[in-house]
Amino acid sequence: MQTGPVIPTPAEIRQARELAGLSQTIAANLIYRTLRNWQQWEGGERKMDPALWELFRLKAALHNVRT
Repeated sequence: MQTGPVIPTPAEIRQARELAGLSQTIAANLIYRTLRNWQQWEGGERKMDPALWELFRLKAALHNVRT
């Protein structure tokens, strides 16, 4: 059982986006953030909020079901 929120690494963020077949722009739009935000997360300049990570994973899965 986890003891705290999961903060993804830049590599995990990039891998999840690429596996979903999404550009950085589309990935950012899915969770109502800017392209620059996404670039900062993948570049390791900022940490992604665990709630946004969870939202992205859920919405990316739904996006792939519909396409």
